[in-house]
Amino acid sequence: EYTRVELGDKRARLGQLESDYRTIAEEHALILQSTSWKITRPLRAIRRVAKNFMLAHGWNPLRWPWMFSHLVRNLTTQGIAGTLRRMQYSGTEAVSKPRTEVEPGSIGWLDSFQVFEQPDVSIVIPVYNKWEYTSACLHSLLQARGKYSFEVIVIDDQSSDDTAAQLAHIKGLKHLRNDKNLGFVGSCNRGAKHARGKFLVLLNNDTQVVNGWLDELIDTFEREPEAGLIGARLVYPDGSLQESGGIIFSDGSGWNYGRGEDAERPEYHFLREVDYCSAACIALKTSYFHQIGGLDERYAPAYYEDTDLAFRVRESGYKVLVQPLSVIIHHEGITSGTDISSGTKKFQLINQKKFLDRWQSELESHPQSMANPDDSAAVRKASHHRNKGQILFIDATTPEPDQDSGSLRLTNLLRICRELGYSVTFFPDNRAYTGQYTRDLQKAGIEVLYHPWLDSLNDFFRERGREYDYVFISRYYIATNYVSLLKRYCPNAHFIFDSVDLHYLREQRLAKLKQSKTLKSAARQTRRAELSVIKAADVTLVVSSVEKGVLAEDAPGEKVHILSNIHHVPGRGKSFSERKDIYFVGGYQHPPNIDGACWFVNDIWPLIHKCMPQMRFHLIGSKAPEQVRSLKGDGVIFHGFVESLQPFLSNCRLAVAPLRYGAGVKGKVNMSMAHGQPVVATPAAAEGIFAEHERELLIAEDAEAFAFEVVRLYQDEELWNRLSDASVRNVEEHFSIAAARNSLTALFDSLKKMDSGSSPE
Repeated sequence: EYTRVELGDKRARLGQLESDYRTIAEEHALILQSTSWKITRPLRAIRRVAKNFMLAHGWNPLRWPWMFSHLVRNLTTQGIAGTLRRMQYSGTEAVSKPRTEVEPGSIGWLDSFQVFEQPDVSIVIPVYNKWEYTSACLHSLLQARGKYSFEVIVIDDQSSDDTAAQLAHIKGLKHLRNDKNLGFVGSCNRGAKHARGKFLVLLNNDTQVVNGWLDELIDTFEREPEAGLIGARLVYPDGSLQESGGIIFSDGSGWNYGRGEDAERPEYHFLREVDYCSAACIALKTSYFHQIGGLDERYAPAYYEDTDLAFRVRESGYKVLVQPLSVIIHHEGITSGTDISSGTKKFQLINQKKFLDRWQSELESHPQSMANPDDSAAVRKASHHRNKGQILFIDATTPEPDQDSGSLRLTNLLRICRELGYSVTFFPDNRAYTGQYTRDLQKAGIEVLYHPWLDSLNDFFRERGREYDYVFISRYYIATNYVSLLKRYCPNAHFIFDSVDLHYLREQRLAKLKQSKTLKSAARQTRRAELSVIKAADVTLVVSSVEKGVLAEDAPGEKVHILSNIHHVPGRGKSFSERKDIYFVGGYQHPPNIDGACWFVNDIWPLIHKCMPQMRFHLIGSKAPEQVRSLKGDGVIFHGFVESLQPFLSNCRLAVAPLRYGAGVKGKVNMSMAHGQPVVATPAAAEGIFAEHERELLIAEDAEAFAFEVVRLYQDEELWNRLSDASVRNVEEHFSIAAARNSLTALFDSLKKMDSGSSPE
């Protein structure tokens, strides 16, 4: 276990690492701003262009003359600046920077598109002249990596340039030419009638797609069953943002959310419900598109047809979402121009009036148009107008739900708040971007803030503090740093302290187990600090009735609410006879798990192994120290971190939870029970789960009794089945998503009653 001194050393080391990181980041920024770096930039760009050309075409001597002329054209007619602009799209996938090596006019040939008997997706591209942009779009579709099969349907709306001749030479492409000019609306509807894919994507010809764009769009339909229409994040060729979804105001006018901002700002990177998405790139199920009548012809030839479609999607009971992790480069206004007084663009104002007449009653609930579109706070408020309110969550680090039960609980808590209709923002106290864990939250509709866009906490709370209705902060040692900021900048927010578990209670129990005066003194200090945060909070969350009882004595009069662990409940899979072996899982950054693993292997396992030498014990979990990694042999198998617990939940006959001290409710116990896998646990591990010995699980305190119960349960099929069934019922009632949703709803209702002056029940 860690003493307070050891924890202090670790935190100091973490602080030093963060300081070192900032120093390196500052030095990196100075290098990028240096004169020598800027002077040599054209040479680096030329080298990268030449390298890309050689990799793509250098193997074919017949293409060398074309390669040379193409390179010269890019570096002269379009200029060094244009080449450099393209090079900035070679950023890392971690921040979803688009990558393109193709500019309009640069394609001299196209490969064939693969033909699928039943494609997953039909991509419909209406075109009118501007072949150089169409060719760039098609080339990007060929080059972008993804897992979904697709067909491409190009509708040529009476182009007068080289478009028809060029399209005729591309194999695998479905090319339709209109007999008369149908405009954008008519062309899209015609193309959709020929779609064979389950999903339909409408894509402008002045776009270029990047790796993973289609996967992110289509995967979202699987994760979001209420989604009817999903749009992409549109980025200008210079790297600035065109839109991450759109806002429609009460007068029918619209605003591209984030227009002109840095496209990598995290506030534009998470799945959101929006008023509409630009038809430059939108996806729907093909059958649903036909079911709601496609694009409305009243908006022909173009403009407001995508906005009207979004409103009809909502009218039919589905949601309109933007998935910013799907990135599209959009050369806006190439076909229709930007002059709203002439050409097709003039229909923007004409169709706005048609749209306003049709949706007048619906628009009454929309925000008023903004006098100052540069007012970021007003724009943000307008973008959230569909939500019940806004919630801010803060924890020590970004949750890693495959690593520990606390992370799983927080991840599910964030998701449930979003499902309840709230806009949810999260940032880790260390402000680190954590790759896939961060992106998973963004995909789930959570705004995640991180360095360098979240640097000064004072600046953040000064700018956005008044927006939040609730602020959840986990763990007392994190919350204590924010109490003064909340008082100063969040006058409208309820401060909800999520204890995760009562840290001082866990430390008291460890001190008692070890009979340590030093640990007892450290527990007293923790108690004072934790109770101070509880006093400052409007409400404190605990995970069990046991902890609520402790606070009734230690913090009388403070509002305490139970919100326990949160789990999906898949139920039992394989039967008793199809399973073998036992296992223990724990995140070993948590000292009680280290103690429990060592105690079980050293004191309990030898007794079990003597009775059942054929049985194996699997030891699983991340961040294990050497004292745990060395626990192997005599039937003990150390696995460490595993990608999925499912093989052990499905195939092991039972789980053990040999925890000798701790606090809170043990997620490992809940998880096994949710899968109908019986558990043998200590009293500490069984605390707060509303379970009784021989009803939902078996409980044993000393080594001999624990070994006896493991052997008994492993051999008794009738007992195993009875505990399995009762386990699933227990989790459904107390620890399921539905139970947590009910608990949160009751919490918010009680706080609203406090605001209204009435007494909460």
